[in-house]
Amino acid sequence: MTPANPAVTDSTAPPVAVHKLLSGQKALVTGANSGIGKGVAVALGQAGADVVVNFVDGDDAANAVVEEIKKAGSRAYAHKADVSSEEQVAAMFARMKQEFGTTDILVANAGLQRDAAFHEMTLAQWNKVLDVNLTGQFLCAREAVREFLRRGVVPEVSCAAGKIICMSSVHQEIPWAGHVNYAASKGAIKLMMESLAQEVAPKRIRVNAIAPGAIRTPINTAAWQTKEAYDALMTLVPYGRIGEPEDIARAAVWLASDHSDYVVGTTLYVDGGMTLYPGFATGG
Repeated sequence: MTPANPAVTDSTAPPVAVHKLLSGQKALVTGANSGIGKGVAVALGQAGADVVVNFVDGDDAANAVVEEIKKAGSRAYAHKADVSSEEQVAAMFARMKQEFGTTDILVANAGLQRDAAFHEMTLAQWNKVLDVNLTGQFLCAREAVREFLRRGVVPEVSCAAGKIICMSSVHQEIPWAGHVNYAASKGAIKLMMESLAQEVAPKRIRVNAIAPGAIRTPINTAAWQTKEAYDALMTLVPYGRIGEPEDIARAAVWLASDHSDYVVGTTLYVDGGMTLYPGFATGG
């Protein structure tokens, strides 16, 4: 393998600070056994929340995340469920209510890619991405909202009745040839999030999104694993480094906390400037 660029292996992302901003809260993170979901689940646990680690494949990895959260002093358990299944999502929230009593925070992170040139994309590839990335967020958010409305605001826990964080992507803004199904799902998440936020804000439910840029995760290993790939990627990132799951995790902790209580219906881009169209930096 080509020797790694030092920047590829030496992250400049500072560690997630351990502050108990979320003490007493109960969080569900979907797709939480690797990558961004893992980073968010661990950070929420470090911040004091009890966490349900959702996954669909990879039992050992999910259980390892649970153990890491427990080491931080929070409760956690893993729950295998396909977020595109209405029945499995309902059962997951029902178990969470039984185990933890309620849900305060949902991070709808589960997502996947099934890439193809548009003229070769199958209906199965299109449907799979929309089912998981978009319908999965709808189903989880619907169950969370139902619980938030049932319980209402508990002032000693949070200013809000509940918080939903939709994991989107810079590709809700940036077109992505060869990934039309993925970009369409993320564009749809943006307006679903904003419309839901508008609807439930009067009930003191906050809905926001995080749009990651290039993050070092297993889903995009080919984009950063070699020096050549990493250098090419950096032409798209003005800040000059790849993002780490911890970068997203810090944003999620903040959005889930009362420190962001007046933030409603916003997409927080965590992308090192990728959405600044760096190709125009030299005058266009």
